[in-house]
Amino acid sequence: MLGSTHGTFTTGLRARVDACGESPRAAVHGVTAAPGDQDVSGRPLYAAVPDLDRFFRPESVAVVGASDTEGRANTGITRQLLAWAERVGARLVPVHPTRTSVFGIDCVPSVGALTEPVDLAVLLVADPLPVIEELAETKVRFAVAFASGFAETGAAGAAAQERLAAAVRRSGIRLLGPNTNLNAFERFRDDLEGPAVALITQSGHQGRPVFTLQELGVRLSHWAPTGNEADLETSDFISYFAGRPEVGAIACYVEGLKDGRAFLLAADRAARHGVPVVAVKVGRTETGARTAASHTGKLTGADQVVDAAMRQFGVIRVDGLDQLQDTATLLARARRPQADGVVVYSISGGTGAHFADLATGAGLRLPTLPQAKQDELHEWIPEYLSVANPVDNGGHPVGDWRGRKIIDAILADPSVGVLICPITGPFPPMSDRLAQDLVDAAEATDKLVCVVWGSPVGTEEAYRTTLLGSSRVATFRTFANCIGAVKAYLDHHRFTGAYRSPFDEAPRTPSPSFRKAQALMRPGRRLSEHAAKQLLRAYGIRVPREQLVTSAAAAVRAAGLVGYPVVMKASGAQLAHKTELGLVKVGLTSASQVRDAYRELTDIARFESVDLDGILVCQMVGRGVEMVVGVTRDELFGPTVTVGLGGVLVEVLNDTAVRVPPFGEPEARSMLAELRGRALLDGVRGAPPADVDALVEVVLRVQRMALELDGDLAELDINPLMVLPRGQGAVALDALAVCR
Repeated sequence: MLGSTHGTFTTGLRARVDACGESPRAAVHGVTAAPGDQDVSGRPLYAAVPDLDRFFRPESVAVVGASDTEGRANTGITRQLLAWAERVGARLVPVHPTRTSVFGIDCVPSVGALTEPVDLAVLLVADPLPVIEELAETKVRFAVAFASGFAETGAAGAAAQERLAAAVRRSGIRLLGPNTNLNAFERFRDDLEGPAVALITQSGHQGRPVFTLQELGVRLSHWAPTGNEADLETSDFISYFAGRPEVGAIACYVEGLKDGRAFLLAADRAARHGVPVVAVKVGRTETGARTAASHTGKLTGADQVVDAAMRQFGVIRVDGLDQLQDTATLLARARRPQADGVVVYSISGGTGAHFADLATGAGLRLPTLPQAKQDELHEWIPEYLSVANPVDNGGHPVGDWRGRKIIDAILADPSVGVLICPITGPFPPMSDRLAQDLVDAAEATDKLVCVVWGSPVGTEEAYRTTLLGSSRVATFRTFANCIGAVKAYLDHHRFTGAYRSPFDEAPRTPSPSFRKAQALMRPGRRLSEHAAKQLLRAYGIRVPREQLVTSAAAAVRAAGLVGYPVVMKASGAQLAHKTELGLVKVGLTSASQVRDAYRELTDIARFESVDLDGILVCQMVGRGVEMVVGVTRDELFGPTVTVGLGGVLVEVLNDTAVRVPPFGEPEARSMLAELRGRALLDGVRGAPPADVDALVEVVLRVQRMALELDGDLAELDINPLMVLPRGQGAVALDALAVCR
């Protein structure tokens, strides 16, 4: 558990929101997209940001179905809402058809009888639809529906939820729920300082561990329990929280996303503002995805696409609620790193070596300290102990004046941005002195100091009082959570420091390639290889010299024009797997071979009842690295671009990386870096390095195609894309395209 880190352990509150509702920090990343802007396919380029101020801090609240009869569920809810309204300074109006008062407050019989403006209506009714329709005639801005029995229950419930959502759209009201709870109206501590964590959960119970961080001194500002998201969704709250000056990080528990595009726009807004988003997203496995869908009625999305999309826009995905707590809290509070070097400092060589192995394996950089620094440390640490990094002090120096000297000396090194001290177990009084020295040193530096308190007891004075009471030390209970949080912290600042929104550079108008390509599309049909290659050619993607012929004589003439040796293939709209049927002939070097191949290919096609549009006579391309580049459509995010090892390896190894357009060259290169077989592009066993620049260019042209042909292209598969030696380009040897 990350300990109390309030006070000066902070990046400082972001600049106050200006009159337009936007933090000036947004301008740091060169915002060019504005509300209303659309890309070439008509999709928005800027997050819609709902004004939720009056939801979280209303002036007046109507409670429909309010009760004060003991033993009824509505009574407990009404009592909690009364207490919450008093805390936020709101006036509460009970609404009930048969009561004159509730808890001594005068009732109105219906929402239609409300005589004053109401910011928020809380609906304690089994069927919120009639009430929403009544509220449409009032000036209520927000409503909350607790009722269950909607999309989480199956097809009938989903239909009922759609009717509710349609009524909400007609009314102009913003709705939280249905199938939500009272988490938004919890008691938040107001005595904690520093940037806060804002919490978003689709399951209220899963947010409880994060909420209780307040008991350790971690400030929480908001809790949005989104439920079934018939209207307001996770993306709306991310967009809103990203602009709040008090929010240092956003923690999310997500079961399913309602709108993938809206989620990416919200994540983009958070990245523009430099606000970290940490998320648990269930659905990594088939079982998890099925359970999540039954709970919320959402699409969970292909997990590889979800994972890639989150990384693409800087969302930090974690697996456990403990990781969510620790990572979000550290990111909310830690100052911007001055260096990315991590030093492990311990009283045990075994502990230091173990932690260093784990940290290095996770991708943290543990620099070797300069010899001069090592010599300085050896003034207080015996010469026989290693102080290169990790730093082993042998134990005794932590019990006297030397302990603080060692810590200060490590933190003074310019290559060090983070000091981590694993204390695997209490050993008073030395552990008490060590904890206090770490706290005191942290107060005197801008660098991040982390402690892992390994005792399973957790009642020790050094832990409960010294470390958790610190305003500067980040305290964890496990190695893994500390390493994960520190890596996320360094990665986040590296990401946001270089972030440029891909939406700013997304195409707004169709290219000349689009007009050429659109003429080739055949709605609802698969294109032949020849037609698919014409589509690629329209977007400037290189294909072999080739001719489509319908006679043996024409094949011979074509081979002479193309140049021997040639490849001959059957071409037809429904012909997806030519090799398996023997419909490809390679390395033909004479007219007689071409004539024989033509007859054989057409005979096989007749025998297999394959409809052909002709035989392709193709240039034979030299050896290179076979890759695959493709486009598919994801239920949540729309068109996606995939790159990976091609040929037969694509099916055997499934070594691919995926991204959601739009994206630029750095993201295309990062796709290649993710591939397990990336080394093949660098040249192995004497092979020359491949033309990676040409491969990147193909990926970028394909993603432009995916954006512009979003309404027309269902699937594209370039396999193999032969990436030739450096400087020679890349050639699409085969292609499959399916129109929508």
